[in-house]
Amino acid sequence: MNLKPNRQSVYIVLFYQFALLLALYAICRLGFFLVNKSLFKHLNAAEIAYTFWGGIKFDVVALLYINSLYVILQALPFPFKYRSGYQRFTKWLFIITNSIGFLANFIDFAYYKFTLKRTTGSVFSQFSNEKNKLKLTADFLLEYWHLLIILILFIAAFVKLSQVFAAPKKVRFNWKTYAAQTLGLLLIAFLFVGGVRGGWRHSTRPITLSNAGDYVKSPADMSLVLNTPFSIMKTLKSPKLKKVNYFDEQTLAKLYNPIHQPNDTASFKKLNVVFLIIESLGKEHIGALNKDQLNGTYKGYTPFIDSLVEQSFTSNVTYANGRKSIDALPSVISGIPSIREPFVLSPYSSNNTTSIAKLLGDEGYYTAFFHGAPNGSMGFSAYTNLAGIRHYYGKNEYNNDADFDNIWGIWDEPFMQYMAKTIDTFKQPFFTAFFSVSSHHPYKVPQKYQGKFPKGTLQIHEPLGYTDMAIRKFFDAAKKMPWYKNTLFVLCADHATMSYLPDYQNVPGFFSIPILFYYPGGNLKGKTDKIIQQIDIMPTVLNYMHYKKPYFAFGFDALDNKTTNFAVNNNDGNFNFYEGDYLLVNDGTKSIALFNLKTDRNTSKNLIDQLPEVKAEMEQKLKAFIQQYNNRMINNQLTYQKE
Repeated sequence: MNLKPNRQSVYIVLFYQFALLLALYAICRLGFFLVNKSLFKHLNAAEIAYTFWGGIKFDVVALLYINSLYVILQALPFPFKYRSGYQRFTKWLFIITNSIGFLANFIDFAYYKFTLKRTTGSVFSQFSNEKNKLKLTADFLLEYWHLLIILILFIAAFVKLSQVFAAPKKVRFNWKTYAAQTLGLLLIAFLFVGGVRGGWRHSTRPITLSNAGDYVKSPADMSLVLNTPFSIMKTLKSPKLKKVNYFDEQTLAKLYNPIHQPNDTASFKKLNVVFLIIESLGKEHIGALNKDQLNGTYKGYTPFIDSLVEQSFTSNVTYANGRKSIDALPSVISGIPSIREPFVLSPYSSNNTTSIAKLLGDEGYYTAFFHGAPNGSMGFSAYTNLAGIRHYYGKNEYNNDADFDNIWGIWDEPFMQYMAKTIDTFKQPFFTAFFSVSSHHPYKVPQKYQGKFPKGTLQIHEPLGYTDMAIRKFFDAAKKMPWYKNTLFVLCADHATMSYLPDYQNVPGFFSIPILFYYPGGNLKGKTDKIIQQIDIMPTVLNYMHYKKPYFAFGFDALDNKTTNFAVNNNDGNFNFYEGDYLLVNDGTKSIALFNLKTDRNTSKNLIDQLPEVKAEMEQKLKAFIQQYNNRMINNQLTYQKE
């Protein structure tokens, strides 16, 4: 490409460069769509075009922020801006800042399928504790080398095209020139304000992630409207929660109360408790929970967990409260879901909280956490310490790098054997939680197990087979130990992940995980249709053990059939509220969708205008949840307080 540079007015240069950037961002959006096409295949051509049209508004905002300094430097009404050194500096400022923006968009080409949302500002905090950042980055680049090559070519083309005009054409400065360029600077400032706000009306508020809902029918499609730089910049300083007062305290407590009171006279049964939190174990991958899939021929990839399902208590409807690993621990251990952003990264993470570990620790339990990653990874060690877990067993304690996968941590099989042997040294009763590492990108298995597990249809299927084997061997070892039959095991996932089956390629499917309660020394078995979510695990376990003191948790007792419950998760700022057969989607201000999940598994029929009574009842409970969540976060009331 041989484009001869020429000089034009500074304003023509700025207009051309901004138009070029908008075109390149549209190409980025097209690439994002094509790479993740399977997640948007329900959209027709007109709907896709509309998302692209809406995306221009968000691209304008991102590009104005990214190029604000460059534009100001070029628009200053002074003659020194035409000097060659000054123009070299602004040229490279323009190239470098915009290349970073392109890089952010390209990262989400690959990363989006794991989180189902554009990357946000929390990504910097999320990985701040990782000690092997360079290794993780290198592995990611090697996995997606083709995208890296395309990005390099893309940036090279951008550099070439952006320099069609060389340095702006010089002009002779006099008072008229100063006046004209000052007016030009003021006009640019006026356009900038309107661009970043989305308009000039007094009532117009600066656009945020939720504004993307104007261009889609389903909240799950908002990421196609957004761009990654916009998402990051708008969430660098996550907005604080606002107090709401939908109901008086008496009405609120009747609608939804996160304070749990003991409700029976049976004595507290001091069972050992073991939580097994499995990385990326979507419900889809478990054959025993999908017997109706593919006309009854679907087998899944976890034969041992299949056998465990038959001996456990579970539900046909089980959800995660988040889409990230960092969301899972507060949900499972403390009964606190992440709303909008991970709780542990929010301004409220320093609030006083309780957890099942703290409560059981006060009853004399030995408390421990096992995670085969380098100590400090994901901030887990800091969280577990605050959650009252007194003993941490990580890669450091394992102390044998021969079993290190060279990416995330110790392979699940040897680490779970280490865990079983270590637990056997604990004084009973004990509470232990385990978080696996092997069923994670880049989806590898130890060399000696290559070819031993089904490859399946997704990259994650083979390592899930490996982790399933590791869980089986853990139970084989535990069965021989004296504490086994007096132990209540809970198996769940941190979040769902990539999907192959169509029934899981929708909002409820994106959050569907297994939740199993297994007690080998009792008769805790069966399957219910009652909704169970991660934040229900803590109250379900405590109530099953007849815990005798009041405590705080946002979830419900899944074994209590006298009360109705609901589940909630939040992605891209939208609340997904599940109750009975229905899913209500609410943007925090108004409800935008209502689906009957029993008759419409693919969430294709929006009933928001057809079932006003169902909508009103669900909205009332969602408001009760929001009031309890927001006000308690703000007031630091996440523990039981005696009145």
